[in-house]
Amino acid sequence: MTRQPEDRVPGGGPDGNPETAERLARRYRRLLLAYPRAYRRVRADELLGALLDAAPPGRTRPTFREAADLIRHGLRARLGRPASRTVVAWAVLASVIGGVFTAAFATRAAWETARPLPRTAEVRAMLAEILPGQEFTGIEDPPAMFLIYGQPLNWNMAHSLLFGDGGEYAQSGIGGSTDGPLAHPPQQTVELVQHNLRAHGWTVHPTMTNNLYDCVGPPCDPTTIPRSTTIQARRGDTTFTMQVNPAHPGNPAFISADFRRATPYAVHPYGILGGIAGAAVVFLLFGWASRRTERRPVASVGVELLLGVTLFFWWVPTVFSVQWMARHHLDEPHPSWHPMWEWLGQPTFSLLFLVGCGSALLALALAAVPRRDREPRGTVAAA
Repeated sequence: MTRQPEDRVPGGGPDGNPETAERLARRYRRLLLAYPRAYRRVRADELLGALLDAAPPGRTRPTFREAADLIRHGLRARLGRPASRTVVAWAVLASVIGGVFTAAFATRAAWETARPLPRTAEVRAMLAEILPGQEFTGIEDPPAMFLIYGQPLNWNMAHSLLFGDGGEYAQSGIGGSTDGPLAHPPQQTVELVQHNLRAHGWTVHPTMTNNLYDCVGPPCDPTTIPRSTTIQARRGDTTFTMQVNPAHPGNPAFISADFRRATPYAVHPYGILGGIAGAAVVFLLFGWASRRTERRPVASVGVELLLGVTLFFWWVPTVFSVQWMARHHLDEPHPSWHPMWEWLGQPTFSLLFLVGCGSALLALALAAVPRRDREPRGTVAAA
C-alpha cells in the first residue's frame, strides 16, 4: 500500500532527513498545480506519496523528466483529454499564435502614445541644420501616423487592405527632396551630413550603398554602375533617413530626406502584457472547447478540423514573414525596427488572418452547441 505524503514526510524521507523530504514534497506540490483542482482534491495525496516513495535518498528537487511529465499530464487533465498525446501540443500552438497576434494588436494601440510627427516648419529647420544651403521641396504634413496609399485607414480602404495591398499600410514620415542642382557634390554631401548630424546630437548609423540599376550585359562592368548612399540617424524619438543619389545618364543628382517617429517606449510593456493575456485567454478557450467535445465524436472531429484550418492560416504566413523580416533587419541597419504586426505578415496577409478567425469562431460555436441527453428526462424505470 502506498504511504500518504503526510506519513512520508514525518518519517524523515528516503535519507531520514525530514527537512529534505519536506522540501522535495513542497516542490512536487507546486508541479501538481498543473492538474485541475478537482483532480488534485481526489488524487494529489496519492500522486505525491508515489513520487516521494520513488525518490532516491538525498533528492531535494524533481528531475527535469518528472517535472515535464507532471506538467504534461496535468495539462492533459485540464484540457479534458487525459489520454491524448497531442492535445497539449495543439493547445500550445494555439496559445502561442494567439498570444503573438494579441501582442501585435496591443503594440498598435501603444503607437497611439507616440508624439505627433514634426510639422513642416520644424522639418525645414532641422534640414537647414543638417544640410545648410540646400533647398528641399514637397514637404507636407502627413494626415496620420500610419497610412495606406497616402490616406489614413478607413472602411473605403478595406478592399485594398484585404486583397493584396495590405503591405501598403505603413508608418508615415515627413520630408522632401531636392529639385535642382545640389549645393555640394554627392560624396561631400554625405560627409557634411554625417558631421552635422553628430554635431546636433544625432546618433549616426553606418551608411549603406546600393546600385542605382542592375548590371545589363554582357559585357558589363559592375564598377561603372553609380551607387546611392543612404544615411540613417536617430535623436530621441525621431529617426532620420537621407538618400543621396549621384547623377547618371538621363538623371540628375538628387537627395531625399525623411523624418519619422521611433518606436514608443509603451510598445514593449503593452506587447508583453497583451501577449500574456492573449495566450492565457486562448488556452482557456481551447480547454473549454476540448472539454465540451470530449465525449461527442462528431463535434470533436468538427472542432479539430476547424482548429487545424485556423492554425494553418495563422502559422504559415507568420513563419514565412518572421524569416523574411529577420533577414531584412540583418541586411541593413534600422534606427527603429519595423512594427510587430509586420513581423507576423500583417496586414499583408490580413485576409488569411480573418479566415483563421472565422474558423476559430465556428469551432467555438460548434463546441457551445448544447449536448443532447441520451435518455429522455423524466422516464421512470419499469417496476
